[in-house]
Amino acid sequence: MGLRGSLGVDNGAVTIHYHLGQDPGLAGLRIPSPATIHKILRRAGLVTDQPGKRPRSSWRRFSYARPRDCYQIDATIIALAGGAKVVVFEVLDDATRTLVATRAALSENAADAVAAITTAFTDFGVPAIVLSDNGIAFTSRFTGGGTSRFTRVVTAAGARLIHSSPYHPQTCGKVERHHRTFKDWLATHPAPATLQQLQQLCTAYQRWYNTVRPHSVHHAPPWTAWQHAADLGGPQHVPLQQDAAVSTRTVTPVGIIRCANTTISVGSPRAGQRLTIVRDGQHITIYDTDGTPLGHLVIDPTKKHQGRLTCAA
Repeated sequence: MGLRGSLGVDNGAVTIHYHLGQDPGLAGLRIPSPATIHKILRRAGLVTDQPGKRPRSSWRRFSYARPRDCYQIDATIIALAGGAKVVVFEVLDDATRTLVATRAALSENAADAVAAITTAFTDFGVPAIVLSDNGIAFTSRFTGGGTSRFTRVVTAAGARLIHSSPYHPQTCGKVERHHRTFKDWLATHPAPATLQQLQQLCTAYQRWYNTVRPHSVHHAPPWTAWQHAADLGGPQHVPLQQDAAVSTRTVTPVGIIRCANTTISVGSPRAGQRLTIVRDGQHITIYDTDGTPLGHLVIDPTKKHQGRLTCAA
């Protein structure tokens, strides 16, 4: 019970189990399982039952296999002590959940998005894929077209940019969920009065999150999972997944691409372009050269040609 109190806001059964295992004074002793610890906390009245919560057994987890296969980037709003609203950009490694960059900014803008992803590239290396939403900091799709500054920086580094869409598994859900963990931690500290103070807290949080707090996926801190990975991804590697496949294909002169022993029409104006394909079972989503989703379809294995995509919203 004492350890639960000392851990602060992040003091669930999995975290307690991890820290008990790290205590040299308990070396050689059998550590209770997270399930047993949860039962003890429940009997002590320290856990509130949530019968309506979705069971973990029902989850379908989409995750890349290696560090640097994919980074997710997103921004979240934070209130300073005086009430002013600012944002924090967070860049998360998909496989290990390592927080590879965190940057406080006055607003969700392209310059700070570029600064955040550049920091991630410099400190942890360039990934094979960068995944973002369709915010104006990341794409020019809704602001007059053209190639955005963020797109140019990502592609110049050798990474492939894709923007999330509602009908494929590669959503930004991991980094969006991570915002809540960050805000829970931030709430245990005095509210920062300035952007500089917020950045100092972001830096302290990144160190704690990566090296101290065990993640429920790995039962160890994210940086430990990164260090123990058999190998790393990057632009020179095809991203690895067990639940979905990512590939690139060149559009033929007549406007089709070949995938899964079939062909798909994307239009002759795209002849010669190198498009990104995400395949989840028989479901395919295709992205253009700047990461914008072109559309999706479900493959009919009885057909040699699938026709055109269902256009992206």
